[in-house]
Amino acid sequence: MNPSDYFLSAALGLALAACSGFRVFVPLLAASIAYRTGYLAPSPGFAWLSSWPALAVLGTATVVEMVGYYVPVVDNFLDTLTTPAAFIAGTLLMTSSLPELSPVLRWGLGVLVGGGAAGVVQSGTALLRAGSTATTGGLGNPLFATLENILAVVGAALGVLLPLIMAGLMVLVIVLVLSRIRRWRAGRRQRADGPSANLDGPNSV
Repeated sequence: MNPSDYFLSAALGLALAACSGFRVFVPLLAASIAYRTGYLAPSPGFAWLSSWPALAVLGTATVVEMVGYYVPVVDNFLDTLTTPAAFIAGTLLMTSSLPELSPVLRWGLGVLVGGGAAGVVQSGTALLRAGSTATTGGLGNPLFATLENILAVVGAALGVLLPLIMAGLMVLVIVLVLSRIRRWRAGRRQRADGPSANLDGPNSV
């Protein structure tokens, strides 16, 4: 393979892996369809993704996951399950897109890049849903779920058709999420240190 082919494969894996942070099974289903139709070729050891049973299971899981986020309380419960699931899905998607590399290197990139990207995006969506639940009492969650569904479907489709563009967009999303998480943690730290700082200030007894 040419270096450009490796770069394209890595972009495909990153794009799909990051989209699994929106919905775990949508990018897996998109990859399964692409492999099944011959549009893409999976790396060695991932031919099972193109099988009819895999396609049926992923299709069913996709529908269940997307519908489940419209059910109050269940949506927040799903976030606790999909956070590790997104990491696993991102790892599989990244690894399955990297052919002709040693297994150690493929799985290493899968875990670090694919799993990491999926985990960051999923963490960001989970925090946003928690904020929506706290501020709207859960009334805004269906709208948020619809947005996530759209982003997952459109992102997965673009990841397969235009991997370089989608990978670039997802890198921007990951940077934005990381910056937001850092600010959120800094705000929590300041609020936690506030009372003690006041006690230790010049007006303290």
